Parts: sequence; structure tokens; C-alpha cells
Amino acid sequence: MAKPKNNAKKLSYISVPSQIISSLSSSSLQSLLLSPKKSSKNRLYSFFTTYRSPRFWFFTLFLFGLFGMMKLGFNVDPLVPFPSSYPCFTGQSPVLSSDRSSKLRRTIASSGENGGKMEALTDLSLPRVSKSNGYSEDEQKSEFWKQPDGLGYKPCLSFSREYKKTSGGIVKNRRKYLMVVVSGGMNQQRNQIVDAVVIARILGAALVVPVLQVNVIWGDESEFSDIFDLEHFKKVLADDVRIVSSLPSTHIMTRPVEEKRTPLHASPNWIRSRYLKRINREGVLLLRGLDSRLSNDLPSDLQKLRCKVAFHALRFAPPILELGNKLADRMRSKGPYLALHLRMEKDVWVRTGCLPGLSHEYDEMISNERKQRPELLTARSNMTYHDRKLAGLCPLNALEVTRLLKALGAPKNARIYWAGGQPLGGKEALDPLFHEFPDLYNKEDLALPGELELFANRASFMAAIDYIVSEKSDVFMPSHGGNMGHALQGQRAYAGHKKYITPNKRQMLPHFMNSSLPEAEFNSIIKSLHRESLGQPELRIGKAGRDVTKYPIPECMCNNSRGHS
Repeated sequence: MAKPKNNAKKLSYISVPSQIISSLSSSSLQSLLLSPKKSSKNRLYSFFTTYRSPRFWFFTLFLFGLFGMMKLGFNVDPLVPFPSSYPCFTGQSPVLSSDRSSKLRRTIASSGENGGKMEALTDLSLPRVSKSNGYSEDEQKSEFWKQPDGLGYKPCLSFSREYKKTSGGIVKNRRKYLMVVVSGGMNQQRNQIVDAVVIARILGAALVVPVLQVNVIWGDESEFSDIFDLEHFKKVLADDVRIVSSLPSTHIMTRPVEEKRTPLHASPNWIRSRYLKRINREGVLLLRGLDSRLSNDLPSDLQKLRCKVAFHALRFAPPILELGNKLADRMRSKGPYLALHLRMEKDVWVRTGCLPGLSHEYDEMISNERKQRPELLTARSNMTYHDRKLAGLCPLNALEVTRLLKALGAPKNARIYWAGGQPLGGKEALDPLFHEFPDLYNKEDLALPGELELFANRASFMAAIDYIVSEKSDVFMPSHGGNMGHALQGQRAYAGHKKYITPNKRQMLPHFMNSSLPEAEFNSIIKSLHRESLGQPELRIGKAGRDVTKYPIPECMCNNSRGHS
């Protein structure tokens, strides 16, 4: 029996996610659900009526809805740029707790287990900077990253004919040996090693690999070959000074002549008159405490030798160099970055006679310790803290560093690596920096699980890592002077005058204390004060007593207007 025709309108249904239904008005939904009438008048439209089927459109709508939910669920296009404690991942904004990096490390560790061998640092690529990260293109192309004009200066270490002529006899000498014991932190030891090579050259002696004195403060027992590439050191200096790992058997029983009273800034003539007869007679000379003992004003060839040691021969040991380069690559994977050397450790505040300004309790702590141990105060004990501050003798604290960077035009999305020891007050002391520049990291934040274990309790290793990442940065700024800042100033100049900001503390601090100064005017003043303090070429001979490893022009660098002599 044939079924009776039902001319009533039929409604067709399909399951659709509630998120999609709620986004449609009732009228539009009803119009979609109504099946169109079939027309028998014109067969030419039969092809098009197939595509007017509600099932076809519902299926298409369902696919779009499913894709939309997947996009929301998996956050395909994240809106928050670089917010975790580790540059490679997105998540919540950085906070000051230790969970910043531990959560990330657990994530990387688990992925490493699932994938077998953990990928190298370059494979942990960061998301590329784009408009979707919340920062404008203007911020990414900030003038802050602009490099100073190097005026065409390039390294030139061409030694004189006389220097080369005498080199043959010096490197072949087997009778005289200089032994040195270097002290202090890693950067202080670097300076003494440079001078040790020059003194060996002055005396025509072979240099026994310097002994690194155990640091009383940090308890670091590292040897030369732990920190520096010994074979590279020997190879680079092969034509200047013979480097030996130990005394030969002919001298092993010789009691070395020990000298502890080398005066400050001794000249080559003084060194020859004082030591040459003794080392010729005894065969072995032992020197201690070489810090700032050799004059900064030396003949041109000896200045070039200083540069050759500092910028070519003293390369870090392969394990340190590898990890330092990894961390630098992780910082750079999203673009340019700034390195800060923050001198905010407790001993720095005590030694400089300054106050951290964190709270009354911390200021009292530093003042009391200084009273109990007045010998720790480095100089000018008759000056008050206020006088020291205005004289530019105090380290900048985190708030002052933040205001300075903002005034100099550092964009809020600037990626910043901070080098240095644990600041007094912990990471909370860095709150002002974190607030204005959330992309702030140190080596512990960037390292993967286990990467720093080899260097645990080795202050010299950690300082070397900081040195490498800072040297490779686009911009570097120290919060206070010191051996690392001085070494990097010369290194960055020698590498082509990479931007190096020298805070003009003496002139800028009065403006910092003027709370009535409008921000725009403050920024203009600070920029003006630092216009010539951004790492531009500066001649060493402009001021007497400048260290050539800090100011390598003109002895170690020359431009097209000056011959390579």
C-alpha cells in the first residue's frame, strides 16, 4: 500500500556543539533547518540543488565548529609572548618564585624521556616574534639596539721587526722559568695571567702554567686547565713566550726565589733591574699578587702582547665554552638581548661602603657588618654613604637600573640576561626589573636539568658562563665597575665596538633624586648624559694609566686612515 504524500514541511536535525548553537540566532538557525522545496519545473537546477542540501551545510558547519574548538583548546595562536621563566615556552607571566624554571625543566625532562636523547639547545627553538605576541614592530626595531659607529677600527697586532727578531731566542731558552700564583675571582685572575705572560717576555723566561690560588671566599679549587683551554693558550703564544705545564726535571729540585713585594705599576726597566739577575742565577722565580703590579704604560709591542693574551690566547675550556654558547643561543633565539652585570651581592655592599636601599633592616645589616669588619671597606673610609652615592662610587640598585634602561629607550619586551651572584635580599631585590622587563633571565633560568651540575660550587665556572653570555649580547651594561666590566669593555671594543653602556652615575644621580622632574624631561636628560657612553671608539692615550685591554686603541686596533703597523 502506497504511503500517502505529506506536503508538510519536514525538519532535519544533526548534532551540533553547543558553543556553535549558542552563537546562532533563533531565526538564522530556523532558516538553516528548513529544507528547501524541490522544484520539478526546471531540471537545469538539479545540479545546484544538491549543494543546497541542509545535510551538506550542516556537515560544513560542523567541521568549522570542530576546527574552532581545536584552535581554542590547543592555543594554536598564543597571545602572550615569551612569558615563562624559560624563553622556549609560553604560559603565565614570570614570577619571582623558584617554580619559574622548575616547571619548565620538568616539561623538558619529560619530553626528553619520551623522545630518547634530549635535543641540543638550538633545537629548542623559540616562537618567532610577530605582531601576535603583543609587541609592535616599532618596539622590535627600537633604537636601543642600534650599535655605535666603530669608525672602521679593526684589530691589528703587527709586532715590530725587533720584537720578532728577539722572539726566537726567548722561546728556545731552557734555563729560566717564571712561576706565578694568581688570586681573586676569575676575571681578576685573567688580568694577572695577562701580566704574567708579559713579565715572562720581559725577563726572557718560560712561563709555567699559572697556579690559581684557592679562593677563600668561594672555596673554588679550580686549576688553569679547568677554566681555560691550555693547549690553545700554548699554541697562540708559541712565538712570544714558551708555556710549559710544569718545571723540567733539571729545575724541579731548585728552590724558587719568591717575591711578594712587587710595587704597583712597575715598569719593564724596574722588573729587569729587580728580577733579571736573580732568575739568571737561580733559574726559577716565583711571583705572587700580580694584581695591578705591571704598569699600564708599556712599549707598543708589549701592549700588543697584552691584547694577544687577553683577546686571543685566553679562551675558555671547551665544556664551559659549549654551555656558555648554548645559553647565549637560547637568549638570542627570539632576537637581540641585553646583558646586565648586577653588582648587588652582600659583600659588594659591604666593601663599597654603600647601602642597598631595600629596607631599613637590610641597611642596618650592612652598616653593622661594616663596623665589625672595617678592613673590608676598599677605600675612602672618611666618606659618608650619601657622599659616596653622589660621587658615583656605589652600585646601582634594581630600581635605578630600571629607570636608567627605560630612559635610554629599552623596550618593555627587551630580553635581558642578568649576570652576577645572588643579590642581597634574594630575587625579590630584582622586583623593579621584573615588573618593567618581565623577560629577565639568568643562567639558572636558561639551563636544562643537569647542565649546571658539572659547575656546582665552582664560582670561577659560573663567572665564565656569565662572561660568555654577556660578551655575546647585543648590548651590555654593568651596574658598577669591576674586573668583569672592564674586561668586557675591551673585549667588545676589540670585537668591533659592540654597544656597551657605561652608567654616568655621578651626573645622573641628582636627577634620579629629583622627584618633581617630568618623565619626558628626565628621559631626555639621561639620554643626553649617555650620548658618548655607548661603547664608541676611545683612545687609550687620552688619559694616562689606561689599561690597553680596556682601551685597545691605538696599540691593538687601527682603521683605514692609519697603517697596520
